[in-house]
Amino acid sequence: MKLALIGYGKMGRMIEQIALARGHEIVCKIDIDNPEDFDSPAFASADVAIEFTNPTAAYGNYLKAFSHNVKVVSGSTGWMQEHKADVEKLCTEGGQTLFWASNFSLGVAIFSAVNRYLAKIMNGYPQYDVRLEEVHHVHKLDAPSGTAITLAEDILGNVVRKDKWVKGLQHLADGTETGSNAVAPDELPIASVRRGEVPGIHSVCYDSEADKITITHDAHSRKGFALGAVLAAEYTKDHQGLLTTSDLFQF
Repeated sequence: MKLALIGYGKMGRMIEQIALARGHEIVCKIDIDNPEDFDSPAFASADVAIEFTNPTAAYGNYLKAFSHNVKVVSGSTGWMQEHKADVEKLCTEGGQTLFWASNFSLGVAIFSAVNRYLAKIMNGYPQYDVRLEEVHHVHKLDAPSGTAITLAEDILGNVVRKDKWVKGLQHLADGTETGSNAVAPDELPIASVRRGEVPGIHSVCYDSEADKITITHDAHSRKGFALGAVLAAEYTKDHQGLLTTSDLFQF
């Protein structure tokens, strides 16, 4: 398979290593220094482009790739609030293909399935209150993380006593703290912690006077995310439309 990489930071380099090891070819690498390569024959020859950039650039990158009818796999977060409807229309009516996920890790996919199942059970036990916490490296720009928001939305879809998620306690990269997990009964707080070079830790906690139930996914490195992105590209090559991890990992 011919792959293009959009974003060539730590994640892009790890994706490249895994893709090459799996027998794929990298035909184009685009970063902030060569955006003109979106219009190159090399980029247009790609079966799939894998995009890991930032919330402000992602949507524009999709449009550039779609203009050459190149399918996209993306793990960039933070763009959906403004552009979700437009991207959905491009993929459902415009014939384009985007495989998007807040997290490509197989472990997170399994964790998400457990989260949904646990939420269904806990819907019947209102004595348990629920909250989330995500911990990431100090370079991460968005908070809460896209994965935490996805987990929260899955809880909201199953626990009827919660109507919306809100930002909880925010521990910033400089060590200062803002916000609080003390929220309204119908709100689900997401605490965000930025420290060191943590690849990503997500925890869901159900707490009552009697006891506490916590499930946690703790990434040891970015390798699981990178492998998942390549697996998603392999799947995307032969599929169309708006795709996500529930298509790739069917639990």
